[in-house]
Amino acid sequence: MSLDLSNYELRWPAPLFASEGERVLRVPNRWWEDQAVWLLTEAFAGTTVVADFEELPNSPAPSDDPWASTTPGWGERQGRDKRDWLIELVGRASELCRAVEPRPYWPQRQGRGLSHDGSTPRDSRRDFERIVSDFADSGYLVEVFGEDCVDDPTELSDADASRVIERRLGIPDLWPLSPATWDEDTFFGLIEVFHDLLSRPRTRRFHSYAGCGWHHSEFHNGPARLLYRSKVNELLREAGSEYELAAEGEDLGRLVAVTDDARSALVDHALTGSTPDITARVRHAVALFRARGAGAESKRSAIVALAGILEERRALLKEQLGKDEGALFDIANRYDLRHRRADQRGDYDEAFLDWIFWWYLGTVELSNRLIASRIGG
Repeated sequence: MSLDLSNYELRWPAPLFASEGERVLRVPNRWWEDQAVWLLTEAFAGTTVVADFEELPNSPAPSDDPWASTTPGWGERQGRDKRDWLIELVGRASELCRAVEPRPYWPQRQGRGLSHDGSTPRDSRRDFERIVSDFADSGYLVEVFGEDCVDDPTELSDADASRVIERRLGIPDLWPLSPATWDEDTFFGLIEVFHDLLSRPRTRRFHSYAGCGWHHSEFHNGPARLLYRSKVNELLREAGSEYELAAEGEDLGRLVAVTDDARSALVDHALTGSTPDITARVRHAVALFRARGAGAESKRSAIVALAGILEERRALLKEQLGKDEGALFDIANRYDLRHRRADQRGDYDEAFLDWIFWWYLGTVELSNRLIASRIGG
């Protein structure tokens, strides 16, 4: 029996839901169902998925291998239960529809009311506040801000939370968030700070006494940061920003200049498949080049770092490219990049620095593959 996925809308990236779902299925005690309900509540739009899960019979005690139900015929022998259902849902995560914003309603179609096309920087700041508030409501800030409980009346205050942020940004009184008061540097600073502060609570329990509410525990920052980057980068794209939060590299979680998909893929490839020393140098070069507000000097330094790697691999490149190998180093040596001599050429547009950087990064990635093929061969 296959699940009907047509009424399920996934709010999370599918790989994140799959990885967190697999982790829940490995929980070796009876609390796994509570964690499953919390995951489904967070990851899907609406309550349909949770309702379908809770209508199923309880699972038998998990075996040493929680994936045993994937064995052919297991479902027929045991009957369809919660664990069997969740295993199929997690396994088919890539087939799930993503939840999207509703199509424009009448006022928007008539050019009235709010629309993303008419967003202003101030609108983006309010949208960002809503994103952070949603995370806070789900317990993602409990690890750093704390959580009130009637049984443990520790005095938590907005001032305490503000001091947590102030220690990182050096700006006081930023909590509760007040978008109307932010300049651009404060706004961008908060985007980066909350990337580092959020942690996903994988477990929650409801404390009914005196209406205390939900308490959260078992925090993990990896899923939180991935989800946060997804939401914030979508917001920045809709606002037409030229920046996004980096998903890898030395500048992970920092705002960097937006590049096209092909160049982003090149960065991913260049940061894998080499020795830790080379990878660290490439990571540093990429961070220098794409940092928010990176100027000509930072870009020159990034190019010089890549040129140093290519210099070390010059024999390999000459073997593969023949005399054409010299053209790579003519650029670095004859232009105003690393030696900075008076006879070097410096009267070229800064856009050429972008061209040289991506050319050199592509060549580093090529040399990584050449070395890997030698080792593999």
